[in-house]
Amino acid sequence: MTGPAVLLQMALRVEHDIFLVRQRGREVAAAVGLEHQDQVRIATALSEVARDLLRSSSGADVTFAVAEGAAGRFVLQVDLTPVRPLADGGYRPQSGAVARLVDMLGVVGEEGDTVVRMSRRVPANAQALTPERLAELREELGRSAPGSALDELTAQNGQLIAALDEVRSQRDELAVLNEELQETNRGVMALYNQLTEELEETNRGVVALYAELDEKSAQLRAASESKSRFLANVSHELRAPVTAIIGLSRLLSDSASDPLTAEQARQVGLIRSSASDLLGLVNELLDLAKAESGRIEPNWAEVDLRALYGQLRGTLRALATRPKVELVVEEPPAPAMVRSDEVLLAQVLRNLLHNGLKFTEQGEVRLRAERVGDHWSLSVSDTGVGIPPELHERVFEEFYQVPGATRVGGTGLGLPYARRLVTILGGTLELSSEPGRGSTFTIFLPAGGA
Repeated sequence: MTGPAVLLQMALRVEHDIFLVRQRGREVAAAVGLEHQDQVRIATALSEVARDLLRSSSGADVTFAVAEGAAGRFVLQVDLTPVRPLADGGYRPQSGAVARLVDMLGVVGEEGDTVVRMSRRVPANAQALTPERLAELREELGRSAPGSALDELTAQNGQLIAALDEVRSQRDELAVLNEELQETNRGVMALYNQLTEELEETNRGVVALYAELDEKSAQLRAASESKSRFLANVSHELRAPVTAIIGLSRLLSDSASDPLTAEQARQVGLIRSSASDLLGLVNELLDLAKAESGRIEPNWAEVDLRALYGQLRGTLRALATRPKVELVVEEPPAPAMVRSDEVLLAQVLRNLLHNGLKFTEQGEVRLRAERVGDHWSLSVSDTGVGIPPELHERVFEEFYQVPGATRVGGTGLGLPYARRLVTILGGTLELSSEPGRGSTFTIFLPAGGA
């Protein structure tokens, strides 16, 4: 695309045109693939700018076009060329919140004219805007051009004038018709004034609402970033002394050191065990902080589930230390290929299997895979005590543990971290469980990747 592709042009001359400009702006935004919220945003900004230009420059010529923006992304571009030059050569909207509704709002020079330009990015998942698609949209918008109430009245006036030329003898009847026409016109104008007032009130409310939402969103982002920094800093500060404690306890237990009494050896073992648990908590905090800050970038590749399951079968079999618990890893059905990050996916499955083995006293922990349409279903089921339905979502909260699970140990960070990793991989992690019937954690992943 060498330049902007014009989709629609219209004139802004009277108050009634503001309503039409807003309506057509929303139609064009929907046609090129903008989401509903963005359609409302650009229509609201357009009506505010149109009202400003109508008051300051007696109107403008409005052009809707599709242009190529940064990184090859398409943008919906709206140019408003004032009828009269702007007083100071620039433009500033009456409401400062208007500029937040679009990606760009400013004054540019275009072939000797001063143009007020606004733009909004077209989503990447929208239908491709090929030259053929743009021509189709241009034709559709041209066919669907709305007619105003004033246009209808003008047509009726023309019919009355033609009737007056043809039947001059019926002047009394034409006078009655003209009176009725004027009454209709007054009714239409009254309705239009009412709609204009309601539209202005709605615009002010929408602009204020979006400004408030943007402010709240910024506050939430700042709070999340502060929490992630806190977790990362605390974890880094704890890692060194905890590692030192583990090292010193190993030196005390070393056969080359002075022999310890049985009680001393037991105490040193408790110190090393506690320090190892604390180091595990520190590592989980670091992983969680990294996931929340968005610094985990998947290494996308074709992953063979059969090889991955075989690796998990070999590495986790040693964890199944309870004689009454069996670890079963089923062979995935061929072709068992999924586009994902092998390291992150293995980390999630290892976490779920470890949980199952830890909370199951007898029976089995089973890992299986199933292809369902264009998705893979990877499930880890156990025959443990189960989880009540009202706690299914709470187990994915940070530091939360099901009542009674604290005696087994754990930090309450494994499942929240696993769900975040699955989300990064483009899938979902769901839980199905009932008390006394065990639990099943199921990962749904698109077969073709994110």
